Amino acid sequence: MDNLYIAPTPTSPEVDFKFDTHTLSLRGESYPENAAAFYGEVLARLKAYLSAQHESRIKVNIALAYFNSSSTKMLFNLIEALSDAAGAGNDVVLHWYHDEEDDTILEFGQELSEDFPAIKFSTHPVGAA
Repeated sequence: MDNLYIAPTPTSPEVDFKFDTHTLSLRGESYPENAAAFYGEVLARLKAYLSAQHESRIKVNIALAYFNSSSTKMLFNLIEALSDAAGAGNDVVLHWYHDEEDDTILEFGQELSEDFPAIKFSTHPVGAA
């Protein structure tokens, strides 16, 4: 399966899914005008990749400085697909990066870790540069 790379824009994150190395990354901000359209291909490609994985170790990096409510739903769908893959015997490790002063994004990551216990979550505070 070909890797998936989508360059960031001011309103959408960088998507860097290196399927060949089982490393999936989202970085930046996510408030596209139509989150369902933006994430539609991302989710479809992710699900196709995950359906072919058996006992794989999948590393996920999410470093979003901001995301709106429609992006939140899409992130939930993405992480739900990863959780299903973890439940099917894959080792899914999710690194959740957040600004050390942004409690909202930290708490969302903590809620996801509670909602999806099959995924190994770790949170990483990132200091201001």
